[in-house]
Order: sequence, then C-alpha cells, then structure tokens
Amino acid sequence: MDVRIFTEPQQGATYDDLLRVARTTEECGFDAFFRSDHYLTMGGDGRPGPTDAWTTLAGLARETTRIRLGTLVTAGTFRLPGPLAVAVAQVDQMSGGRVELGLGTGWYDAEHTAFGIAFPPLGERFERLEEQLQILRGLWESDGPFSFAGKHYQLTDNPGLVTPAQQRLPVIIGGFGAKRTPRLAATYADEFNVPFHDLPETAAAFDRVRAVSSRALVYSAAQVVCVGADDGEVARRAKAIGRDPDKIRGEGLAGTPAEVVEKIAGFAEAGATRIYLQVLDLSDLGHLELIASDVLPHL
Repeated sequence: MDVRIFTEPQQGATYDDLLRVARTTEECGFDAFFRSDHYLTMGGDGRPGPTDAWTTLAGLARETTRIRLGTLVTAGTFRLPGPLAVAVAQVDQMSGGRVELGLGTGWYDAEHTAFGIAFPPLGERFERLEEQLQILRGLWESDGPFSFAGKHYQLTDNPGLVTPAQQRLPVIIGGFGAKRTPRLAATYADEFNVPFHDLPETAAAFDRVRAVSSRALVYSAAQVVCVGADDGEVARRAKAIGRDPDKIRGEGLAGTPAEVVEKIAGFAEAGATRIYLQVLDLSDLGHLELIASDVLPHL
C-alpha cells in the first residue's frame, strides 16, 4: 500500500508551512505529498491567504528529492488546457519526473464567484474536462505538431514541444459519479480515486470503473486521518481540527494506530493499492511521525 500525505492549504497555510510538511513527509518515508487546488477556504478565515497549487509544487520540486508530488485535484475551470500542460510538464522536469496530475471538473461555486472564474453548468464542465484530457495527452505525447478541434477548445499547429520528464505523466481522475466519471477514468486516467466515502461506497465505485475499463488502473481512496497513541491523543487531535472525536472515528481513518491499520486493510481488500491521508493540522508534525512509526510498517 502506497501511503500519501494530502493537505488542504486553502484552510490557512503559507508555502513555508507546506515545505515543512513536505520535508517531514519525505523524511518519514511516505510515498508522496499532494495538495488540493483551491483558492477559497471552506471554513474559518483562511488566513494567511491562498497559495497556488502549481506554484507550490514547483517550489517543492526543487526542495525535495524522492516523494511524488501532485494535486487532488486541479479544477479544470481554473486553467486553459494548453498552459496547464506546460506548467505541469515544467514542474515534472523540475522534479526529475515525480509529478502526477489530478484533474476534475471543479465544484466549489463560491470559489469561482470570489475569484472571477467562470463556472459553467455541470454537463458543460464534464465536456470541457474530456477535451482537456485529450489535449493534455496530445501535447505531452505528440511527436510533432498537434492540433485539436473541440467544442470548447481549439489548438492549431502547436509545435509539440511540451515534454514532461516522464514518458507518461500519471493522470488521476476521482469522484463517485455512476456514468461519466467511470468512463473518463477508464479512458484517460492512470489512477481512479474515491475521496471521503465509506468502504462499501468506495468498493462500489471501484467496481463501476472496473466494469468499463480494459486497462490496469491504480485504485485509491482519500480519507481524513486522525491518529493518536491513545484515546486522549485521538480526542486532542480531533478537536484541533474542529471534529468530534467519536464522529471522526466512525467516518475517517481515526483512532489508535492499530485501529487505523485495520481500517486501511479494509480499503486494501476492496482493491485500493494507494491511500491518501488528509492531514488538516499542518502544524502537528508529530502526527506524521506517529503514523510513520506505528502505522506504515504494518501496511
């Protein structure tokens, strides 16, 4: 099981905060450091203010050496596909080939309104997402000039020089939709992720993608994490992130190390080979160290 650390900087974090977490992630032996791609907080005042996902990852690409880096997930509404292809390929080059792109439709309406970003209806966002996926692959993997004539995006005679360090840069598609999401994942993704659903729901989503995919995908889950050496420490960490200790224990990867190992094993039985641990208190580096010492060795 690959174990990845997943952060939500829009809730309030500086680049230096993220750098400390990323370096601890690397030192502790985790597989990857991922971050959300949001500009607006979902609770609290969001201070000291937003950071840009791909600017952050570019910096971390030069300040880490081993861990994978990526987004869970970049909103397709935020960037045009051509410039996004360039940015992601450049960060991949800067990291020596350690980047992965999670890409989705975008969903947080208030965020778009606050930052003046167009927010089309969901059907159009899915149409745009599919064209974006086609363009990204075309630009990254083209041996020569690349053109694309879509409903929403048109590229003419691109010279085809957008080259990541990796021969195939991994793309992650996530979600829980019953029809469009499985088809997009089966067609374009290297990894299918189910975020913040319980084990039966996650297993059902995996099955829907397996039913339409002829390719070997990585199946993964993302869950909030709250681990303590004992019940008191679990409660303290839960309260620090504004969660009820009993509720988070029932809904997320929360509890003592032994409890969390058992919960992750359930996702492994459903077919997950990768788990993203959503860490919400970025000041608590001891939390990562505890997971590394008492959970990782048992996975």
